[in-house]
Amino acid sequence: MSTIDQQFIEYIVKSLVGNPDDVVVERLIDEKGVLLTLTVNPEDLGRVIGKRGVTAQSLRTLLRALGTKNDARYNLKIENNDEQRENYTTSSESQSSEPVENSTDEPVDNASDYSKKTREELAELDDLDI
Repeated sequence: MSTIDQQFIEYIVKSLVGNPDDVVVERLIDEKGVLLTLTVNPEDLGRVIGKRGVTAQSLRTLLRALGTKNDARYNLKIENNDEQRENYTTSSESQSSEPVENSTDEPVDNASDYSKKTREELAELDDLDI
């Protein structure tokens, strides 16, 4: 049985996301108040958080207004369940079924010249006796 606060957040979030069936709101009461934990599909996480967290902050503001009406203190935690998501590769080479030519078994050094130079300069500074 879900409470009015869970239903409230669930209704708003389901209206925002592309996968409304994956929206789950859990409720926990502790000494600090009511903690609502929101879990959504990883693809919808950006929609729920919004640019610079504006949407998430708006959800928290609405919860604060509901808390004023119900004499309760609400906290909203948006869980990042991205680790449950499968590892997707987006490069066209990994999606093709043909073998990749010009590959070697040597390790690839991805560090740029700038970062190498910066590391060398920092190493020299560490050697100085000040």
